[in-house]
Amino acid sequence: MELETKILSKDIQQYLYDIKCTVATAESCTGGRIATAIIAVPGASDYFKGGVVSYTNEVKENLLHVSHETLEQETAVSEAVAKQMVVGACETLHTDYAIAATGCAGPSGGTPDIPVGTIWLACGNADDVHTLKLEADYGRDINLAVATNRALRLFIDYLKEKHPHEQAEN
Repeated sequence: MELETKILSKDIQQYLYDIKCTVATAESCTGGRIATAIIAVPGASDYFKGGVVSYTNEVKENLLHVSHETLEQETAVSEAVAKQMVVGACETLHTDYAIAATGCAGPSGGTPDIPVGTIWLACGNADDVHTLKLEADYGRDINLAVATNRALRLFIDYLKEKHPHEQAEN
C-alpha cells in the first residue's frame, strides 16, 4: 500500500479514536479498496465495523437500500446513488459514518454521458452526506487508486468540518 494511503488511514484512525465513532464502507467500483486501506492500520477493529461491496444494482438495492427508481433514472454512477449508499451503509452496519464509491473505472463500460473515469465518492451519516465527483481517466488501476485516496481525504475533511475541536487538539 502506498505511503499516502497509509497516512490517510492513520489520520482517520486518530479522528475516530478521538471522537469515539465508527465507520463502514459501501463500495462499488473500488471493490473493497477503501475498506482495505482503513484496516491496514492496527487497531481498526475499534472503529471499523465492515463494508459492503455492492458491485451490482441488486446488492445496492437489497443491502444498502438504494432506490430502484434512482438507479433506473440516474444510473448507478450518480451522486444520488453515492449518497444513498452512505445512508444505507450507516443503517445496515449500524455505524456513525460511512464512505461510498460508485463509478466507471474502465477500461470499458463508459458512455458519452458517463465516460470512463467518472466516479462519485460520498461520505457522511444518515443526515449529512458530502460528495465528490472524479472525472479523469488515467487507466483502471490509477483510477481506483486515486478514488481510494480521494475518498479517504474526503472523509478526513468531513470529520475536520464536523469535529473542529478534535482537530485543534491533534
